[in-house]
Parts: sequence; structure tokens; C-alpha cells
Amino acid sequence: MPNRLDDFRTYRDRMNEGIAQIEHLGIKRFFNLDTAAYRDGAIDSRTKELLGLVASTVLRCNDCMDYHLIQCVKAGWRDAELYDALNVALVVGGSILIPHLRHAVETIDTLRAEGSQQ
Repeated sequence: MPNRLDDFRTYRDRMNEGIAQIEHLGIKRFFNLDTAAYRDGAIDSRTKELLGLVASTVLRCNDCMDYHLIQCVKAGWRDAELYDALNVALVVGGSILIPHLRHAVETIDTLRAEGSQQ
């Protein structure tokens, strides 16, 4: 049965394909910059995804949080580590992040359930 994350993945993939067809240098450069920012460098890509999760949470972007949670789970971060990172975001961002924390916990639960079904 499809879930919220399945819909997110489908929509994101479809729209990213559409955006990739746009012949705009600035948009293409930004997408390349975003991709490059998460590659291994002085900080490994695994840690960069966790940083992306914290930043996305503070910025209150649920789509971004979902993306980074998917990447964090793929990278092998454990729930306790994800919760610790989300705690940093909560301390930085304050109580306005509580609804986004709920969203993140639901996403983590859904990702873990998907993993147990594979």
C-alpha cells in the first residue's frame, strides 16, 4: 500500500525530471551545486546528510527533511543518532519545530517499516 513517502518520491522524481529539461543555466548550476555539496570532501557524505537534516529541520522544510531522512537511513544512521541530530535542530530552532519533529518521527517510522518489509 502506498504511503506518504511513496507519493513524495514519485512527485520529487517526476518534477526533478521536468526541471532537468528546463534550459536555464542558473537552475542547472544550482542543482549541480546542491549535488556536489553532499559528496565526500573534508566531511564525509554520510555526515553531510545528517547536517542537511538538521538544516532542513531548522528551516522547517518537510520535503527536505524527508529527502535527508531517506538518505540518512540509506547511509546507516541509527534512530538514536537521528533523534540526537533532531534534538540539535530543536534546540536551535525552538518549539516552532515540534510539528516538524512529529513529521520527522513519522518519516523515520515509515522508513524503518519499509526496511523490515524488504
